[in-house]
Amino acid sequence: MNRSTLAGALKSPLERAMEQPQVSAVVPIYNEVESVPLLVERIANVLQQNSFSYEIICVDDGSTDGTTELLRQLAQSRSDLKAVVLRRNYGQTAAMAAGFNHAQGQVIITLDGDLQNDPADIPRLMAKLDEGYDLVSGWRKERQDAMVTRLIPSRIANWLIRKVTEVKIHDYGCSLKAYRSELVRDMNLYGELHRFLPALAFIEGARIGEMPVQHHARQFGKSKYGLGRTFRVLMDLATIFFMKKFLTRPMHVFGLFGLFAMLLGIGLGGYLTVLKLGFGAAIGDRPLLILAVVLFLTGIQLFSFGLLAELAMRTYHESQNRPIYRVREVVSSKAE
Repeated sequence: MNRSTLAGALKSPLERAMEQPQVSAVVPIYNEVESVPLLVERIANVLQQNSFSYEIICVDDGSTDGTTELLRQLAQSRSDLKAVVLRRNYGQTAAMAAGFNHAQGQVIITLDGDLQNDPADIPRLMAKLDEGYDLVSGWRKERQDAMVTRLIPSRIANWLIRKVTEVKIHDYGCSLKAYRSELVRDMNLYGELHRFLPALAFIEGARIGEMPVQHHARQFGKSKYGLGRTFRVLMDLATIFFMKKFLTRPMHVFGLFGLFAMLLGIGLGGYLTVLKLGFGAAIGDRPLLILAVVLFLTGIQLFSFGLLAELAMRTYHESQNRPIYRVREVVSSKAE
């Protein structure tokens, strides 16, 4: 054990907590070479002016425009900046997950790397978080984006997500959010789930707030998002809906549909049997016979899927020693 490791091990929990920065600013970046220096400087100025201890984590998601080299130079010259360089372009969800994994702050602030989010809103997000929330989401109330390709699809998507997840915030797509660090440690991100973080947090029992934030027109480059992501968002929305409703009881959905299909198939089969044996009707060429068989077999399959999903769910929780509940606090008059 070297001296630095030994010194760290000898520190008390209070000393280690005091060294923990108050804020970790996590910024996923892809081909934003013009924006990066300005963004880092603005984040640092805001946090310094408000006397927050902080770190800035820029996650380079496989940039090809010189962003990677620039981040390396900035990180070597600034003690408050950490550059996390991914091997290739994995997408914003993976970049955000990498930033969460490297963040050490008590609160994690996420921002886009294109200067459209304003770092000046960070102190307001922190103040809102202190009101008792676990996550505070920004709302781009006066959004500066193209109407047809960005605003209209975004409004439709936000309305649909609100209806499905029952988490009543206006702007799921706003990257400017504040999280308590213990909240993100319980969330695993895949696919395009970064936009559903409030819904994932709600599943974990988080208290969620929202506040209007500033939004600026893009200064450099062009947007990396288009209408092509709609299908991926819809598929991830279906995943979130299932997780919210049936994560710990998948048999309730598969078993229900499977049982209904089996009973319907058995009922149709019984009806055809009565026709055949009681009335001597020919049933071999009737489509209803095929439907009865298909329904019965489909019911068995769905019921089997439910059993397999139950086993997978138990493996998921038990292999990680992950409880199916979250405790916010324990109150007792007894001294521990």
